[in-house]
Amino acid sequence: MMTRNSDVLYMTEYINNILYFATVQPGKILNSTADTYYFCIDTELVYENYYSDFGPLNLSCVYKYCKLLNGKMNQYLNKKKIVHYTSNDPKKKANSAFLLGCYGVLHLRLTPKDALRPLIRNGQTFRSFQDANYGDSEYTISLLDCLQGIQKAEDLRFFDFEDFDFLEYDRLNQVQNGDLNWIIPGKFLAFIGPVDNCVSLYHPPEMYFNYFRENNVNIVIRLNERWYDGNVFHKVGIEHYDLYFPDGSCPPRHILFKFLQISEDASAAIAVHCKAGLGRTGSLIGCYLIKHYRMTAHEAISWMRICRPGSVIGCQQAWLEQLEAWLIKQGNLYRKRKFQDINRFPTHQYGLYSISEKSNRRRSLLFHKSHSPPPPMPRQLRRQLDTSPPVRIQASRVRDEHSVEDEETFINSCDLTTPAISSMTQIKARILTERSGCTD
Repeated sequence: MMTRNSDVLYMTEYINNILYFATVQPGKILNSTADTYYFCIDTELVYENYYSDFGPLNLSCVYKYCKLLNGKMNQYLNKKKIVHYTSNDPKKKANSAFLLGCYGVLHLRLTPKDALRPLIRNGQTFRSFQDANYGDSEYTISLLDCLQGIQKAEDLRFFDFEDFDFLEYDRLNQVQNGDLNWIIPGKFLAFIGPVDNCVSLYHPPEMYFNYFRENNVNIVIRLNERWYDGNVFHKVGIEHYDLYFPDGSCPPRHILFKFLQISEDASAAIAVHCKAGLGRTGSLIGCYLIKHYRMTAHEAISWMRICRPGSVIGCQQAWLEQLEAWLIKQGNLYRKRKFQDINRFPTHQYGLYSISEKSNRRRSLLFHKSHSPPPPMPRQLRRQLDTSPPVRIQASRVRDEHSVEDEETFINSCDLTTPAISSMTQIKARILTERSGCTD
């Protein structure tokens, strides 16, 4: 029999006689007893908000929690009851429930509804997660949406926690290291918009060259104003596209069509950015997730926010919800035409941040490395190259105007057979307001 602590406000059994979930008043700390082990992650796994957003916690936090809980289960099973307790603060409570629900889905193999059921006994409710906006927002996703999103992502082999480098996720997620997050393995990488000169929190395009080369990123799509010369990417063999539309808005029809065409034609990975790499970036990648993986709008938004917190802002969520049925239909038509099978989704040999993939890539590079080094460069030429400014070709690819023939080409490519739709931290939060003063 488990001794009940008087500071516990609510407790529910998650695994019979083994694992429990509890809430306490903010600031309360529960000490373990002879028969019960208490633990809390409220101050260890923390959501770094932009404005009034508060979750869900990112993929690295999910991984760390599952590893932590597995360790405690192995240590205390058949010895003590295990209680994950959290503050009764609605935001902390929702994020803790999200982590435990993810454990239920990923390790206990529960359906999202079954993973949530023990947490909502006796009328318990959880605050919905909201977008990165000021104050309370009408644009929310539920705890169930997030569990369904992570289950769908696991079913699609977007990640594999047996082969997951959380240190790489944490490193790339930091602004000083480029603020990069993979959304679909080997396909889409979202990142903060570069600038020509390294100012404030932004980085010059050159900072990303090596990482893009190492990870087969051969296309960059810019959705915001021109704060750098896109030809610096062309110069190193990376295609660059301009698909500008206004900050805080939803993609117009021709931008959506062109984005899908580029994405569907690409054989390598694509890096997408707007100003902060959140709103406009998430909107278009979300369309691809819905069309090509048959995710719902809320599953796509949930997954993107787990990968890159803050993705999709304001009316962009409603836009994705409106397009959901149409995009799913277009995906079915695309797969039927290309594969004669509407249920044939893209496959992924490796998940996001795969340790095995990185190791195999390094082995491959060593295997193909030339045994004969190139002849040494003449000293005079080397000195000249070191001192000469880089030369850029004339123009980046711009998608502002197009011919009727081009329009028909990408419309056919996207299977557009229905009528057109009418027209992170407080530091990282500065990215959303810097320069333009509105969210992205």
